[in-house]
Amino acid sequence: MTRHGQSTGNVGRRDFLQRLAVAAPVMLAVPGCLAPTRRTWPGGDPPGMAGELAADLVIIGGGLGGCAAALAAARRGLRVIMTEQTDWIGGQLTQQAVPPDENAWIETIGGTRSYLTLRSGMRDYYRTQTPLTARARANVRLNPGNCWVSRIGCEPRVALAVIEAMLAPYVHSGQLRILREHTAVAADVHRDRVQAVRVRHGDTARDVVLHAPYFADATELGDLLPLTRTEYVTGAESVAQTDEPHAKRDAEPDNVQAFTMCFALEYRPGEHHVIDRPSDYAHWRDLAIPAADGVTYRLLSFDEPANRRIGFDPERRTGYWSYRRVIDRDLFAPQPTVDARYRHDVSIINWGLNDYSFGSLIDVAPATAQQQIARAKEQGLALLYWLQTEAPRPDGGAGWPGLRLRPDIMGTDDGFAKYPYIRESRRVAAEFTVREQHVTAAARPDATHAAAFPDSVGIGHYSMDLHRTTRGDYGRYGTTLPFQIPLGALLPTRMENLLPACKNLGVTHLTNGCYRLHPIEWNIGESVGSLVAFCLARRCLPRALRRQERLLRDFQRELERDGVPQHWPRDLPR
Repeated sequence: MTRHGQSTGNVGRRDFLQRLAVAAPVMLAVPGCLAPTRRTWPGGDPPGMAGELAADLVIIGGGLGGCAAALAAARRGLRVIMTEQTDWIGGQLTQQAVPPDENAWIETIGGTRSYLTLRSGMRDYYRTQTPLTARARANVRLNPGNCWVSRIGCEPRVALAVIEAMLAPYVHSGQLRILREHTAVAADVHRDRVQAVRVRHGDTARDVVLHAPYFADATELGDLLPLTRTEYVTGAESVAQTDEPHAKRDAEPDNVQAFTMCFALEYRPGEHHVIDRPSDYAHWRDLAIPAADGVTYRLLSFDEPANRRIGFDPERRTGYWSYRRVIDRDLFAPQPTVDARYRHDVSIINWGLNDYSFGSLIDVAPATAQQQIARAKEQGLALLYWLQTEAPRPDGGAGWPGLRLRPDIMGTDDGFAKYPYIRESRRVAAEFTVREQHVTAAARPDATHAAAFPDSVGIGHYSMDLHRTTRGDYGRYGTTLPFQIPLGALLPTRMENLLPACKNLGVTHLTNGCYRLHPIEWNIGESVGSLVAFCLARRCLPRALRRQERLLRDFQRELERDGVPQHWPRDLPR
């Protein structure tokens, strides 16, 4: 298997010592064990928070997995530091503006207790803070956008408010410290353990060195893996490596799924909000790419059969317009002089037409990554201009000039999300890798559940959904069975105190397509936060749980107590 990163004994120590004196290591040198630090918080942090901080768990990345890990660890009494690259925590649900993609049983048995609390919180926010109609307010399963991609399409800001409220008790008590707009820039690694991670504030460029006995990589792209020289995998594996029926003949490490710069639109009939014609509009309008049926179609079109079947009509409010809609105006009764945000439908644009598959953000120079993001925004603007001016209308006309960007929905000036929607990350080389044959019925045609993992630490379900890739592979949407999250997929083959808490667990290019969705990422993070607390309390390493059945069973019982199911019911509700 193609792996990046090798053990080097010490990594980054010289760089750390040159910049600032590193405090004494916070890990106790107990053979086979890691003990928690109980260092007190530094008082009166200087501007820019330059200096050092210590905790029981440092989480790099404030997405859904990071927030769930922080919540679980703090709930169990740990002191936690969580960093976030942007000013919004919540990852794909907030800063990336993607309504939750979920399983068919999510309303009852398909997620952890805390994830279901998050969903209930979003509905309660609308009931108490927005001008819902009486009928909408009484709907137990309120879907504020009445979208059909999810049972609960809501505004990114609302999801952000609910997540912050869930974490607020621990922030106020001092157990949890969130460092927003901080990015990991270096790591101090001794043998197979991370000693510290240095993060930098985006505006002030001031550094903070974070110490802990455990670190979680909850970044969207698995950024800690190369910084710590942890072995990882990228792109598509070969069939010889994974024995997956749909794996590649040869490994393609650079072949990753498209990312998307989502944007929010409202529609105002009879008004004119056409943007300036993008300078590269002709390029995107005329670009043709092959689809799953082998036929080449223009990117900016609804010519491809599935797109033609779905269609788009903001006037009739059908097709892709309602697909990821987060505000359905019919559910609200805004006052004439207030509540303007609910007078019109608002939809998040995240389709194949704005998937950016023309370059990767993984293992490229920062300047290259920024160029790719800029190009993805240019593609999005070209799509918007096409929808406003040239897109075919059912009545024979062209374009809807009343389409209008909604920057306030995204919390940005340009109307795009704060961060790209990431579908595929670096993936840790794990003790166990979930493969296609583990989650499909190919090997067991009569099966109703995926392969059973005795070390399960959670559940999930979603189709093996792969979007267009950087090598031009068209999307794949394979059927899967309700599956489990094995502990082995959360354990790096070598590193002892670094755990993946996002899309960077031990999965393949194919199974990443079904493990990357909202409730599963939350479950991964929650299990990681609980695992750290368990190991600190028992003074054992995470990998010991896979070798000692008594430890594993004790941990699984604690997860069950906290509302983290490890098994799907034998008979699933219809």
